[in-house]
Amino acid sequence: MLNRLYIKNYALIDSLDISFDKGLNILTGETGAGKSIILGAVGLILGQRAESKYFFNQQKKCVIEGFFNIGDYQLNSFFDENDLDFETETVLRREISLDGKSRAFINDTPVTLAVLKQLGEQLLDIHSQHATLEIGNQNFQLLVTDLMADNVEALKDYKSAFKIYKKKQDRLIELIQSSEQAKADLDYFQFQFNELEQANLQADEQEQLEVELNALTHAEEIKTNLINASSLLEQEEYNAIQLLKEASIQLQHLEKYQPEIGELAERLRSSIIEIKDISSEISNLEQTTFFNEERNIEINDRLNLLYSLQKKHRVSSNTELIALQDELSQKLNNAIFIDEDILALEKEIAKEKDILIKEALELSAKRQKAIPQIQEYVEKVLSNIGMPDAQLRVDIHVRENDQFDINGLDIVKFMFTANKGHQLNELHKVASGGELSRLMLSIKSLIAKKTALPTIIFDEIDTGVSGEVAHKVGNIMEKLAEDMQVITITHLPQMASKGNSHFFVYKETKENITYSKIRKLNEQERIMEIAKMLSGESPGESAIKNATELLNS
Repeated sequence: MLNRLYIKNYALIDSLDISFDKGLNILTGETGAGKSIILGAVGLILGQRAESKYFFNQQKKCVIEGFFNIGDYQLNSFFDENDLDFETETVLRREISLDGKSRAFINDTPVTLAVLKQLGEQLLDIHSQHATLEIGNQNFQLLVTDLMADNVEALKDYKSAFKIYKKKQDRLIELIQSSEQAKADLDYFQFQFNELEQANLQADEQEQLEVELNALTHAEEIKTNLINASSLLEQEEYNAIQLLKEASIQLQHLEKYQPEIGELAERLRSSIIEIKDISSEISNLEQTTFFNEERNIEINDRLNLLYSLQKKHRVSSNTELIALQDELSQKLNNAIFIDEDILALEKEIAKEKDILIKEALELSAKRQKAIPQIQEYVEKVLSNIGMPDAQLRVDIHVRENDQFDINGLDIVKFMFTANKGHQLNELHKVASGGELSRLMLSIKSLIAKKTALPTIIFDEIDTGVSGEVAHKVGNIMEKLAEDMQVITITHLPQMASKGNSHFFVYKETKENITYSKIRKLNEQERIMEIAKMLSGESPGESAIKNATELLNS
């Protein structure tokens, strides 16, 4: 429900803050006092177009805020889908800057106008003489039918199953496309895989071969330097080992004079042993070092193959080539087994389709059964509120079984005429604004106890009615307001006497500036306002008495 409406700098409104009540809220006031201005402001938080020329003060921005209690509306999924914080009291805000640019917010989070409109339409439902609104929408007509058919839970389960069914259909299309593509690429993938498999790739092979090739390429230089090193260590006349031995002998002669020299002599003897071992290994390495042309060719050929494969597949290592080989293997396996996946999924889809068709037919049967109740109730209410010749027919077209959609097999269409002897037709073709408003009132009163309905605003729904009919329209509104919030703008005293909350819209001029204002009337003020509606600006005792009786009736 709409708890509160705040309007700043819009049309004749400088600043206005209204707190509405549950149930039936009445708005009255002279023509031009600002009732339609308030509706226009409400329209802005429903996503309607805004223009800066409607500002009260052209130097300030316009702000409209609606505070809604949405705890019973089951809108959590909407907030999740749009990444918004869910609050039991949710605030819709619209700001229009001086240059006419508009910004929209839900709970202080910026949103697009489309998102604001989508949520607003689920919170507020405005009916006026000049608009054909949701009553002409086939989704709303289907909703009414399902509510009266007690289809809500069954339809919810059906829709969940239908969404899963559609996802599987999409998956099937993807698999078929993948299968066709895989089969088209199969020969190419097989060739690439065979090429890599035949290469017998090893993860660290390239690095090892490059090290070995580097050694082969410099074999002559390595052998020469090894011979020179061996000669310097042990083969020259004055080689390193011979000189170290002589130094060791000199130190041995001195051991008896100074003990620490003995330690040095021992270290030198150990070094001579180590150097001899090094010299031996150098000699062995030199003898096994030679240029092997056959091995050189073999390594170059192998590396050229690896480099060629890497360049072809745009990678830089054997590890990446091996990963590509595994990927190709998986693609080949998929191409082989994907047809089995397709067949299994087709069987699942066919089974689920049969279940959905059965459920859709059950939904359709319950809808057909609910039609007489809808037609009889609506026609009875319309007759009571001044439309005795009105007829409503609920047509249901059942499509072929394989044409089911998110709502089942049915296309629901409300056919209507307000006049005897005239052909029934679609609502927008035959019903006036006032007739549509009264028709919507009848339908809303029918379904009010079946679901949590958004706040409904009736703008002069009483146009063209008076007396007893207006009294009956008011009674229906009061009944409707037991289950939902209703706000009605009226010029009729019979309507104004209904409900417990009565707001008076008026103009006030200060310093040559006209303002639109609104205030909630107390009991005595309400009697006087209704008396004025009955007899004019200066009501007599009779009018005041009649007003009191209307309020107490």
